[in-house]
Amino acid sequence: MCGITGYVGNRQAQNILLNGLKRLEYRGYDSSGIAIILPDKNTISLRKSPGKINALENLLKKKPLFGNLGISHTRWATHGAPTRLNAHPHYDCTGNIALVHNGIIENYESLKAILIKEGHRFISQTDTEVIAHLIEKFYKNNISLEAAVRKSLKLLIGSFAIGVISAREPDKLIGARLGSPLIVGVGKNENFLASDVPAVLDSTKDIIFLDENELVVLTKNSLKITDLNGSPLSKTAVRINWDITQAQKQGYKHFMLKEINEQPAIAEHLLKLRIQGNNAKIHFEEQKIPDEKLKKIQNISIVACGTAYHAGMVGKYILESVCAIPTQVDVSSEFRYRDLLINENTLVIAVSQSGETADTLAGVKEARRLGSAVLSICNVLGSSLTRESDGVVYTHAGPEIGVASTKAYTAQLLAFYLLALYLGNLRGCLGKEELEKYVNGLKKIPRQQEEILKHQNTIATLARRHAHFGSFLYLGRNINYPSALEGALKLKEISYIPAEGYAAGEMKHGPIALIDEYRAVVCITPASHVYEKMVSNLQEIRARKGRIIAIATSGDESIKRQTKEVISIPQCEEIFSPLLVALPLQLIAYHIAVKRGADVDQPRNLAKSVTVE
Repeated sequence: MCGITGYVGNRQAQNILLNGLKRLEYRGYDSSGIAIILPDKNTISLRKSPGKINALENLLKKKPLFGNLGISHTRWATHGAPTRLNAHPHYDCTGNIALVHNGIIENYESLKAILIKEGHRFISQTDTEVIAHLIEKFYKNNISLEAAVRKSLKLLIGSFAIGVISAREPDKLIGARLGSPLIVGVGKNENFLASDVPAVLDSTKDIIFLDENELVVLTKNSLKITDLNGSPLSKTAVRINWDITQAQKQGYKHFMLKEINEQPAIAEHLLKLRIQGNNAKIHFEEQKIPDEKLKKIQNISIVACGTAYHAGMVGKYILESVCAIPTQVDVSSEFRYRDLLINENTLVIAVSQSGETADTLAGVKEARRLGSAVLSICNVLGSSLTRESDGVVYTHAGPEIGVASTKAYTAQLLAFYLLALYLGNLRGCLGKEELEKYVNGLKKIPRQQEEILKHQNTIATLARRHAHFGSFLYLGRNINYPSALEGALKLKEISYIPAEGYAAGEMKHGPIALIDEYRAVVCITPASHVYEKMVSNLQEIRARKGRIIAIATSGDESIKRQTKEVISIPQCEEIFSPLLVALPLQLIAYHIAVKRGADVDQPRNLAKSVTVE
C-alpha cells in the first residue's frame, strides 16, 4: 500500500522520482505528489494531484521542478478522502519541512490536539501531517533534522515508513521505518529511498533493507544508519539478481497477462533449483531450521492472507497427505487474535508474496513469542517476513506487478509441494520410489502448463461469452476446493463481479438457491477420487438451468455431455492438479475483466502489499 521514492545526487530528481512512482503503481494508490528542494532558493516546492500518476506528470510538464534532492509518494487513502490537500508530501507550518509516509499513526488525534494548542495549523485530514508538525516542534535552535526526526518518531504509536527533507539542510534525505517497508538504493554519487526494490532498479541493484526502528541519513556521497536512539548500525547492501525488464510488460497488454504466461518458466526454474541431480533430493539453501527440529514437529500451522491463504489451504492437503502431519490454516488477521494452541512442537509456515503483509508479520511475531519455529514462503529477498523467520523458502517468481496474484500463487504452491517432499523424506514418510514418483510428476508440470497456455485464445473466447453474467459461483472438492476460492477471488478483484467459491458438497446447503439461468457456475472437475461427486453437482446445476463452465482433464467425454463450455487440462496426478487448474481460472478472470473494460493491473481499492491492518 502506498509508495515512497526519494533521491539525492547529481541528477535532476523530478523524473527519477516520477519514474520510481510508476514502478510502484502496483502497490495501489489514489493520489500522488512530489516535493523537491530548489537549490537556487533553498526552498521546497510541491506538486500534488488526486488520481493516477499521469495527472501529476501532466502537472509537472506545465510546472516542472528543478533540483537534485526530493521525495515523492503514491497514497492509498486511509485518513481522509483522496484529494489534493490529503495527498503527500505534507509540509509543516513553515514550509521548510516536507514528509511522505506509509502506514497508520494510531495516536495521531491526541498528538494533533496537543499540536493545535501549541499553535500549529493543519490543512489535511491525514494522520501523516502530524509527523511533519512534530518534527517542526523539535527542529529548533541547533537541533539537526536527524535529531528532530528521531525525537518525533519516539512519540508515534502505529506503523510508519517515512521520507523527510528540509530546506535548512538541503543536502540530506532522511528515512525511517517501523512496520512498513523501506529500502535504500546505493549508487555512485547518488542514493535512493523507496518502499520497494523496483522503484530504483534502473539506477542500482545494490539494496539495503532497513529493519524495524532504523533511521537512515542519505547524502549524495554518504549514508548513515542508526537506531532511533542514534546508535550507529552496520548494514551490508544486497545485490538484487533480477533486471528491471522483468518488471516491464515486454509486449503484453497487461502485467497480469505477462505474469500468467511466465508461470511455466518459473516452475521449471524452481524445480531445477530445488531438485538436485537424479536422486530426487530436495534442496533449500535458505532453510535454516535444523533437521532434528523438523523431525520433532507434531503439528503445522499455516498463516497467510488472500491468495497466499488459498495456497496455504492447498498446502494443508499436501502436507497431511505426504507427511502425515496435522495441519491447520488460518487467515493471518484471525490467527493473531485467537487463543493460540501452539508451542515449541509447532511449525508455523507464513506465506506472503511481498513479505510485508502486516497481519502475517504480526502473527509470526506472536508465534515466535509462544516458542514456535517459523518458516516463511516468500518472494522478496530481504523482506521483513524473511528477517523475522527461522527459515525461508524463496519462491523466486521475480517481480509481480499485477495486483491480482498469478505467478506468485503457483510458485507458492510449488514451494508447498517441494517442502512436503522434503519433510516427508526427512521424517521417513516417503520411500525412495514414492519420492521419485512425486518428483517425476512435478517435473512434468512446466510442460503441462505450457500446453494449457497454447489454448488461451480459446479460453479467452469462452470467457468473453460469459462476461455479461452478474454473478459467478465456483465449485471444487478436496484439494481443488481452495482452487475454487482462488478462482472466485481472481474474478471479483479485477472484474468487480460478485463471485463465491464453495466446497461443492456444500452447494446443497445454501448456494443452490442462487442457481438459475442468470448465474454462471465454474466447476473444477479434473480426474480425481471425488470426480463422480463433482459430476453429480454438475447434474444438479443443469437441472436448475445454471450456465456451467467446466475445467476437466483432457479426453473426458462425459463432462462434454454435461456442458459445451469445457476447458481441458493435461492428465496429471490428482495431487498436482491445482498447479494446472490455476491457469485457466486466471485467464477466465483476466479476459472477463478486459471485456468489461476494468483496470486489470490496478483494480480499484486494492493494493499489492497490504502493510496496514
